[in-house]
Amino acid sequence: MGHYRSNLRDVEFNLFEVFGRDAVLGTGPFEEIDAETARMALREVEQLAREHLAESFEDSDRSPTVFDPVGNTVTVPAAYAATYKTWLDAEWWRLRLLPELGGTTAPSSLNWALAEFVLGAHPTLWTYLAFPTGTRVVWRRGTDRDKRIAEIVAANNWGVTMMLTEPEAGSDVGAGRTTATPNADGTWNLVGVKRFITAGEHDLADNILHLVLARPVGVEGAGGPGTKGLSLFLVPKHHFDIATGELTGERNGVYATGVEKKMGVKVSATCEMTLGADRPARGWLLGEVHDGINQMFDVLEDTRMMVGCKAIATLSTGYLNALEYAKTRVQGADLAQMSAPDAPRVPITAHPDVRRSLLVQKSYAEGLRSLVLYTATWQDEILMGTAAGVDTTLAEAVNDLLLPIVKGYGSERSWTILGTESLQTFGGSGYLQDHPIEQYVRDAKIDTVYEGTTAIQAQDLFFRKIVRNKGVAFGHLLEEIRGFASGPGRAVFADEAAMLTEAADAVGAIVARMTADLSAFNPRSEDPRPEGIYRVGLNATRLMFAMGDLLVAWLLLRGGVVASSALDSAPAGDERAFYEGKAGAARFFAGEVLPIVVAGARVAGAVDGSVMRLPVEAF
Repeated sequence: MGHYRSNLRDVEFNLFEVFGRDAVLGTGPFEEIDAETARMALREVEQLAREHLAESFEDSDRSPTVFDPVGNTVTVPAAYAATYKTWLDAEWWRLRLLPELGGTTAPSSLNWALAEFVLGAHPTLWTYLAFPTGTRVVWRRGTDRDKRIAEIVAANNWGVTMMLTEPEAGSDVGAGRTTATPNADGTWNLVGVKRFITAGEHDLADNILHLVLARPVGVEGAGGPGTKGLSLFLVPKHHFDIATGELTGERNGVYATGVEKKMGVKVSATCEMTLGADRPARGWLLGEVHDGINQMFDVLEDTRMMVGCKAIATLSTGYLNALEYAKTRVQGADLAQMSAPDAPRVPITAHPDVRRSLLVQKSYAEGLRSLVLYTATWQDEILMGTAAGVDTTLAEAVNDLLLPIVKGYGSERSWTILGTESLQTFGGSGYLQDHPIEQYVRDAKIDTVYEGTTAIQAQDLFFRKIVRNKGVAFGHLLEEIRGFASGPGRAVFADEAAMLTEAADAVGAIVARMTADLSAFNPRSEDPRPEGIYRVGLNATRLMFAMGDLLVAWLLLRGGVVASSALDSAPAGDERAFYEGKAGAARFFAGEVLPIVVAGARVAGAVDGSVMRLPVEAF
């Protein structure tokens, strides 16, 4: 058996008992996937991930990719290539592929539930096999020519990358210098260097299609400074015949010119990519419109879900590995008998602080799982509403609001708890390669960084998802939480419901303070007084963490209410223990975390901007 420990029971609990996905499966756009089919898919992918996909996880860390600077090629280790083929051949990725391209429309909630198993067993499989996401964007945003390209990519299982970052333009995407010049035949020549490109070069597919942000030059009405001047281009590794889909044998002028040496996810080739250095790097303008940043956001939204899902998948298996170890690790006497020299030694699960640590791990792992799947239910609403021709504005806004929390908050909480609680459960053994936890910690750190750092996610949350939306989605979520706290569940969790209401008010107060500070800032005035906007910046990450903790507490309590009701008829055994664990974790998290949310709101209200007045030399 490999390293991976799954939690199929909790995944099913969320999907079917908490979020009622039975009601949407087999209906509308999901008519081909009924509840029985969904349960079968969950069981089969979970088993595949645990028994097969996890096998090369350790080897892929010890034997990473090999870069040949002469041929500009990347070779992945044989064991990993075999695992990739296993996942490719299983074809469960077809549930993410558009029907027009040979896929089946499945609920987003089911797809992200399946993704957890894959991302927990071997996370880089998802990023190498990226064509379901890439082709969806190309098909929906493209011309007939682009749709044909999407068909070719999907039919041949080619790789797809997303090229945003440049050496001097990371989070500041608008500072990108890669240029695109039009050719007479309708193609474009791209010149520039991109950095931190995941799966930019590899030998797992015959070809790779790069989605490249570049700035058009010499074209009226296109180009210009900032993100609005960027357009999105389709640039293949090898040229191919659009009519037949066959490779022409000619290499395009886009190459890997370096592969980063990293602390984790070492089998993932993180490349520096050079375009147009020694020969033209030719590509096509997606949709024949200059709307690159909006087109790229279609990809980014999917990758944010992926990062958050990867993070919680790793935390979940980290916790379950720690729990398994704690049950068998005998160390010390019971605290109540510690003064007795002849007291029997006990498993460390008998020690209070170990139990506290395990409940921290359990509540965050299961709460973050609920957050990912709850977000996916809004994506289900969008798909169903679109198919039915009804307004999906609210669903889209709530989904948009949740995405930076899933990615930013989820990745930070997961990595921190893996390193401080899960590894600590193993003691000194956790620092050794005898257990997978040290690799989990190294692999999970990237989740807090790529596809936008935590600070970038926090600013996106406030400026784009709350302020630009005029607080509609944010207000809707707060009302849902307050409604739950005053609803039927209050009888079972009265104290926790009161704390939830207080925490919801506290998060509302943080947003009100930040909004007031933003309104007071006028950059066009003679005396703009930047203190207000600086206070917004100082509170943005605090807001994201507060919202994340509030949402997780609410979702755990929702699950706790369901579990408490089930306990009335649950017989003794594993099922009863499962429901007791759900209710216990909900109470624990609410009592431990919600008071901190309230305290954080007081801190946010007292932020005065003195940090920005401190001279740099004082640091």
